[in-house]
Amino acid sequence: MDINFNYVHVSASERLEEFTSKRLNKLKDRYSWIVRAEVYLKKENTSSPETGMICEIEISAPGQNIFTSSNEKNFEAAISKSVDELKRQLQKKKEKMTTH
Repeated sequence: MDINFNYVHVSASERLEEFTSKRLNKLKDRYSWIVRAEVYLKKENTSSPETGMICEIEISAPGQNIFTSSNEKNFEAAISKSVDELKRQLQKKKEKMTTH
């Protein structure tokens, strides 16, 4: 699977890329029809200290692309929440694919 990382108002981080790649490759092992992933890591100024680190992931797969976004205190939590949401959406998509 091809994973592209895009940073907005954040400097590139090898550690975050490795963490994200590891989580996304687990999804790839489970759902072999995933083609590509676009990962956007953004930092946003907010009034709440509990938010501001945004992770958006778009998965290219047969049919419509799957998109998820999360806004958390740190990037690790945002990535984990986004990947968990992707897992749920991919499972739904797989169920639809097997019923047709």
